[in-house]
Amino acid sequence: MVTAKDNIPHLTPEEYFAWEEKQIDKYEYIDGEIYASGGGSKNHSLIAVRLTTVLANHLEGSNCETGNSDLRINIAGTNDYTYPDITVTCDERDRATTQFITYPCLIVEVLSKSTEAYDRGGKFRMYRNNPILQDYLLVSSTRMEMDLYHKKETGEWIIINYEEGDTIELKSINLSFPIEQVYCGLTLTPED
Repeated sequence: MVTAKDNIPHLTPEEYFAWEEKQIDKYEYIDGEIYASGGGSKNHSLIAVRLTTVLANHLEGSNCETGNSDLRINIAGTNDYTYPDITVTCDERDRATTQFITYPCLIVEVLSKSTEAYDRGGKFRMYRNNPILQDYLLVSSTRMEMDLYHKKETGEWIIINYEEGDTIELKSINLSFPIEQVYCGLTLTPED
């Protein structure tokens, strides 16, 4: 999460929607505060596009919708809104909304140095309160690595670590694909 926007008073969700429509950049809305939703590296963008394509192609013709980083999600049970890199919803309730979705079964965040701690910590704590969410995939933009947080039928979250040679399994949408499909041809440079 990037720092709160200076000189902006606490806003209601409705005021936030109206204010953000007039902005060039995107902003997350957490506990009445507005936070800039920063851009990422070239690899961040390429990985997000590739994954979005894999998911959208797999779900074509289904009742599920794949959204990119322009699709705002409402944190279930709150008035908080975030912009994940990729979301998938198969919930009919999300078809009735135009400014956000609330019930994704899959959320993907492509990690960057400035957001990784927030994506793994505070953001995941918010997301996991959603009763529909089954898979939360964290994707490295500097190494061929993905971490999948998967909710078991018991409600317990487990972490599955993937690396080169592995097949990613997203049970939420019944999809498996080799990790190389996302990273092929990219120059990966580990951050210091």
